[in-house]
Amino acid sequence: MDTSITYLRGDATAPQAKGPKVIAHVCNDLGGWGKGFVLALSRRWPEPEAAYRRWHRERAGNDFGLGAVQLVQVGPALWVANMVGQRGIRTGRSTGVPVRYEAIDAALGRLGPQAARLGASVHMPRIGCGLAGGRWERVEPLVRARLTEQGVPVTVYDH
Repeated sequence: MDTSITYLRGDATAPQAKGPKVIAHVCNDLGGWGKGFVLALSRRWPEPEAAYRRWHRERAGNDFGLGAVQLVQVGPALWVANMVGQRGIRTGRSTGVPVRYEAIDAALGRLGPQAARLGASVHMPRIGCGLAGGRWERVEPLVRARLTEQGVPVTVYDH
């Protein structure tokens, strides 16, 4: 069953829906957490950043890497999905963009069944399109294929 993507003006860290919710966002594969949407997450909850940094630090013994997803519970029926969909970070000298569409696709593919199992809707900014440098017209079909076409409701927030 295909549900459509809902677009709202607002803050993705304050999801507008009833029932269980997952806030999804894209992280880099360097263990860096310090710019963009993650700052808004950290202002609300310390757990997603702490869990991400621990996941990266202990990566020799876990699944950390491009395409991986880490669900971090921050409330009774609220989780943050740290999705590794960015190779490195953009620096003054770098050419190209850090976003990796195939990694976002893989991460969304992992997130879909987890959200469905929780009976959760997924809430996100335009993932991969801020500091990661991606284009929403490339990301949106991935969100549709991996989430909404699997029956997981998605809300995208424009701040």
